[in-house]
Amino acid sequence: MIKQSNPLKEKKDERTGIVQGHRDGFGFVIPDDGQLDIFLSEREMARVMHGDRVIVRVTGTDRKGRPEGQISEVVHRANRFVIGRLLNENGVLIVAPEDKRISHDILIPPKGYMNAKMGQVVSVEIIDYPDSYRQAVGRVVEILGDIDDPGMEIEIAVRKYGVPHEFSPATVKEAAALPDEVQESDLEGRVDLRDIPLVTIDGEDARDFDDAVYCEPTNYKGSKCFRLIVAIADVSHYVKPGHPLDSDAIRRGTSVYFPRRVIPMLPEKISNGLCSLKPSVDRLCMVSDAIIDHKGQILAYQFYPAIMHSVQRFTYNIVWEILSNTSGPEATKFANLKPHLQNLYKLFHVLKGSREKRGAIDFDTTETQIISNEFGKIERIEPRTRNDAHRLIEECMLVANVCAANFIGAKNHSSLFRVHGEPTIEKVNALRDVLRSSGLTLEGSTKPHPMDYAKLIQSIKPRPDASMLQTVILRSMQQAVYQPENLGHFGLAYPAYTHFTSPIRRYPDLLVHRTIKAILAKKNYKPSIPEDVPLNLAMPRKGPGRVNVAQVKQQIAIDISNDGGTTKPRRKTASDGVDMAAWAQLGVHCSANERRADEASRDVESWLKCYFMRDRLGQEFAGTITGATTFGLFVQLETLFVEGLIHISELGGDYFQYDEARQELRGERTGIRYRIGDRVHILVSRVDLDARKIEFSLVKNNQDRGRYAPILTVDDTGRPQKKAASKHTRPPEKAPQPLRSKASKKSAAAKGGNKSKSKSNSKSSLVSMDKAESTLVSSRKTRSRR
Repeated sequence: MIKQSNPLKEKKDERTGIVQGHRDGFGFVIPDDGQLDIFLSEREMARVMHGDRVIVRVTGTDRKGRPEGQISEVVHRANRFVIGRLLNENGVLIVAPEDKRISHDILIPPKGYMNAKMGQVVSVEIIDYPDSYRQAVGRVVEILGDIDDPGMEIEIAVRKYGVPHEFSPATVKEAAALPDEVQESDLEGRVDLRDIPLVTIDGEDARDFDDAVYCEPTNYKGSKCFRLIVAIADVSHYVKPGHPLDSDAIRRGTSVYFPRRVIPMLPEKISNGLCSLKPSVDRLCMVSDAIIDHKGQILAYQFYPAIMHSVQRFTYNIVWEILSNTSGPEATKFANLKPHLQNLYKLFHVLKGSREKRGAIDFDTTETQIISNEFGKIERIEPRTRNDAHRLIEECMLVANVCAANFIGAKNHSSLFRVHGEPTIEKVNALRDVLRSSGLTLEGSTKPHPMDYAKLIQSIKPRPDASMLQTVILRSMQQAVYQPENLGHFGLAYPAYTHFTSPIRRYPDLLVHRTIKAILAKKNYKPSIPEDVPLNLAMPRKGPGRVNVAQVKQQIAIDISNDGGTTKPRRKTASDGVDMAAWAQLGVHCSANERRADEASRDVESWLKCYFMRDRLGQEFAGTITGATTFGLFVQLETLFVEGLIHISELGGDYFQYDEARQELRGERTGIRYRIGDRVHILVSRVDLDARKIEFSLVKNNQDRGRYAPILTVDDTGRPQKKAASKHTRPPEKAPQPLRSKASKKSAAAKGGNKSKSKSNSKSSLVSMDKAESTLVSSRKTRSRR
């Protein structure tokens, strides 16, 4: 439970906030009021650890103009347990944390290492916390195993980011008590759809099927229309408020997808059993039943609980084979269902046309998937092929989500909306500066409409710098969040949008289902958060999410003050006032858990990619610049789809200046420019497994007389050169070598190297229906991001 300080005890020049550590030793305090982050020197960070809650006094500004502070009080220690490697340093046992934001090595007493072997990954309970004069002290409470054990990178990530990965005994007991099949008593008050040929369409490796679809032509008020039925697993029937299942679901907030492993929001009995819409079995569902005209307009809709019976489990590829070759073997095999799929395809084209007229932003991004071998190691990384079967389901889910948002809004009931705000004026102006240098303009004055962005993206597609421009456009966007105030969805160009279609893996969807059920029963759903569930109030760096967190923390601080200064925030229900405290807290909590899941997934993928590239040190590849910063260039390899950094010191003897407007580095003396989208030839120079970083060096172009040039002239096929750079192109002091972190250096004597194995993909990472949202907030499944 996060403890809150009494705001009345703070002095005027003091702020309360959360410490955010940096791998280089310094840190920041993220203030509860959402104001500018406060810089902490290495000396101040010696007293605290990443995640600690502190009161800090602002003492001035640092040399970069940032507010600088001095810690007045540590209110709450966030790290009771720390995961790391057990090492022997000159006869003294220490644990070097895997989370590099924690810069403190933890001292282990002689009898506190639990017989763990040197170099093993362990979990340590901290006994004494660090201060200006003492080192942190702890004892080993769990031995996870060797760093090269299969799946160890996932075990590290879930503990590093605090992802709940074990269900409580009460939850396990409640799930085990659930029936294996739908009971006769469950059918009361439900519409029987078992005669409707509903089908599920998912990826080849999907295990849970939470949505089914059906479409047929119909007449509505004398006009020819489509009837679209979207049936979603009725999770709310089994997960009741106040029960252990619900408490664990709130605590997790979302399922987390790693390569070859999923940390589910709900136990497998529900996610892969009772609530998985498997073929040939009865399942309970919530239905969005909509009438759509041939212009893509939703003329009418209704929601109701139902009982369904899926007739077929389709994959995207099979559906696309049927639709693209209506006389082929797959179409012949499923001849009885082919007309229904063709109806869905016709509706898709109608909805696609409506999407374009509406001005929804459609980014052309490349999704990749990790292909692993039987030992969990990366075999290859390849682009994921999308077809119209993916897009068909996306559009169907969009219809259901929009209808749900409209239904809740029309009934004036509180709930959580999925909000994607307009770009800020500053972001718009910065974008226009970049576009101006490329001979482009963004219409719409200071408040462009999504249609203006859609037209711009369409106009840049034929350009050779389309990738660079699209990246800049994406960076001008806000991040989508959950909140009770409906402000619309800018990227999708909807006045109201919510998440209804994935209650198995997203808690906001479950809340929306409960809200709709309450409205149908003419009741008012009042959510509450159990006292034993800690709120995740992590402050995002910027955007509307930061404002939401600040408001929730302010309300909690007021509650604490009114309750006599206790440190335990009072959990509220929606009946407490118009501020909708419970909804706001749930929105912040779910948004933060979504970001946490994305960070943990990226951490594991980065580790796997580093391990994958470790065997390619010294090899040369073709790559494309994907980012430019003050400290260097990010490059993605064209054949391996792995990204690494070319540090600015590797660009040659010139002095390079960073142009933020043009997203480029430009040499003062030579005038050489490196921009997003430029193709380069690189050499893999360093791989740091602990830091999850890959470093490249730029290979000189011999035809350019020793100058570096952002044009690929060697092996333009994209095939790697299986040799290191010659002495003429790389000085000896820059020879490729593995980059060892502090932990790996210390463990070199105990472990003969840093070997690892990895897990691979179990859940397809499909391109999101809302590509603007999915790029800003990554996802693990197409419809789960909708």
